Amino acid sequence: MPPKIRGMTANPTSPKAPLRRFTLMLSGEDALDELDSRDSPHKGLPHERFLLGELLPLAPVLLLGQSNQEINPNEVIACLQPVHLHATRDHLILMGQNQIDLTSEESAQLLQAALPFIEEDFQDSVLFHNQHYWFVPAGPFSNLVTYSVDQAHGRNIDWWMPRDTREEGIAKRWRKLQNEIQMLWHIGPVNEERGQRGMPSINSIWISGIGKLSDVQAPALLKNSQRLIGTHPILAGLSRVLSLPHEIVLDEKNLLGTFAWLDQPQAAWPKLSAALLNKQLDEVMIIDFPKGKVRERIFTAKDLNKKSWAFWKKAEPLTWKEISQS
Repeated sequence: MPPKIRGMTANPTSPKAPLRRFTLMLSGEDALDELDSRDSPHKGLPHERFLLGELLPLAPVLLLGQSNQEINPNEVIACLQPVHLHATRDHLILMGQNQIDLTSEESAQLLQAALPFIEEDFQDSVLFHNQHYWFVPAGPFSNLVTYSVDQAHGRNIDWWMPRDTREEGIAKRWRKLQNEIQMLWHIGPVNEERGQRGMPSINSIWISGIGKLSDVQAPALLKNSQRLIGTHPILAGLSRVLSLPHEIVLDEKNLLGTFAWLDQPQAAWPKLSAALLNKQLDEVMIIDFPKGKVRERIFTAKDLNKKSWAFWKKAEPLTWKEISQS
């Protein structure tokens, strides 16, 4: 039988014997045809919206996942990131954080130079900073619509720049601050030294994730999990919001009730398959986002082999490539 897809009728399960399940979420991408048909992009990648809800308060969750700070659940927080904009013939492209090799020392120097401008325009102090993220109360920029580096990287930034919502002129005010910081960094020692090493310059600053913790709308299956596993700071932050244990590495002896978002899910599949076969698990739910839409599929031990009309041949195991690309 093919794996069950959420929405199909399943056999009722006794509440006295809950299914032993492991849930694996895969990262999602924007639906390209949808991007072409909209006046503005969807706010957030599909998996970000799934984890946090449509209001997408990324910044406070990321802050919670990377610091020990207690955060006012009703304070609107913004995430700032030093970035590189790559110039092509007629537009600028945002490079991903993993492409610029920014060091913690460089990040701290860049922040120190830009700090007076940031604090003046945001009318507040920076709450926390590390190598890739700086967090500040959003203040006058609270109502901007923004897009994360993860969503906008590799694309023409024109469509991904912050947009006004309730009050006109806020996006323009942000661009003014952005331009001031760009000019400051252009002549600064960090980029001079990076240029000597042949590294891309840190030539702009990006704002995203504006929101407050009270806007988090985590799905029920996340709330009902026993633990969260994965390296992304979103999961670390959500574990504190939901008071759930958080681990970085998958423990194959402790799979029951786990929700995982893994950097290399293909490496986990043999362990999950084995857990189904030896009855350590009843089922594995895989959540992915074909064409930007949520899809939940249930795999049991019976679903691990490919079905063939050649019944006399030995059944072949279902590969991760077949699962992830189907």
